[in-house]
Amino acid sequence: MKQWFIKGQEKGFDGLEFLEVPIPKVGENEVLVKLHAASLNYRDVAIAKNEYPSPLRFPFCPGSDGAGEVIEVGSKVTNFRIGDKVATLFHQGHLYGDIDVSIIPTSLGGFLDGTLRQFGVYNENGLVRTPNNLDLNESRLVTNPEKACAALTAWNALYGLKPLKPGDSVLIQGTGGVSIFALQFAKAAGATIIATTSTKEKEEALKKLGAHHTINYKEDANWGKTAKTLTNGRSGVDFVIDVGGSESLPHSIDAVRLGGIINLIGFLSGKKPQLTTELLFRGCTARGVHVGSRQQMEEMVKAIEANDIHPVIDEKVFDFESTREAYDYVWNHRQFGKVVIKISE
Repeated sequence: MKQWFIKGQEKGFDGLEFLEVPIPKVGENEVLVKLHAASLNYRDVAIAKNEYPSPLRFPFCPGSDGAGEVIEVGSKVTNFRIGDKVATLFHQGHLYGDIDVSIIPTSLGGFLDGTLRQFGVYNENGLVRTPNNLDLNESRLVTNPEKACAALTAWNALYGLKPLKPGDSVLIQGTGGVSIFALQFAKAAGATIIATTSTKEKEEALKKLGAHHTINYKEDANWGKTAKTLTNGRSGVDFVIDVGGSESLPHSIDAVRLGGIINLIGFLSGKKPQLTTELLFRGCTARGVHVGSRQQMEEMVKAIEANDIHPVIDEKVFDFESTREAYDYVWNHRQFGKVVIKISE
């Protein structure tokens, strides 16, 4: 089979190699998946650029999530049969409950081999059936990597600590995968959605997806305070989806209500840490979101099916051989929604 491979971070994207390797063998509790598509996440490109603030285990096949079809099962597998459509769980060892340190080394595309390959072997507990309302190009988006990607991270942000309720307010930042999924889940829950972005075109696209208010952060230097004025009684936002990190956090603090939740997910403004006493005086919860568990992913799939939610996919879809080009595309923040790499039909 063919797969992408990364040995280190010294060469940036030029360090990505496209190789032919043997198809892995299936153990008694494992499943062989023919991967049809993967989504590329900011985490993936940050790893290649040495901008990812977490230890890694080189070398490995990159790619944090994917979806495909089961083509072989081990002798003791009970959850899946040949022909099942499945998506990968990012933390293969996070089945339920809170995350702990033992789960971190079970992440795909950083410790374990990821999904930018034609075939992958996974323990049956590291897979979830894809939503029956999605095709495979959409389904790989429900698998979410750490802090950067899409559905499960957004679901955990809105339901992992305490559940989003109808009438709550949600502030999303930008138009990447996590933010767009958070918008879609918040809309399905009956929440008020405030979205920030950088262009008029993206403002209109966000409104079409269900945002009640949009703020251009390039035109409004105090967008966090502006977001607070848009909430009921100007009390502040209930849930903040913070994907920027050090530069956006002060604005998130300005926007959040007393007792609200700031979900710290991304680091688009760099990996420089920032601590502030403002969090104390706001009386809010600042929470790092490490994707989510298999149990949360199964709950999310049910919500996607019940509300017929479809991922927002960037108009530019990349071939498997064009993965380096896809890395450049995401690194330069050119996407709206998720970037798809088609691996096979």
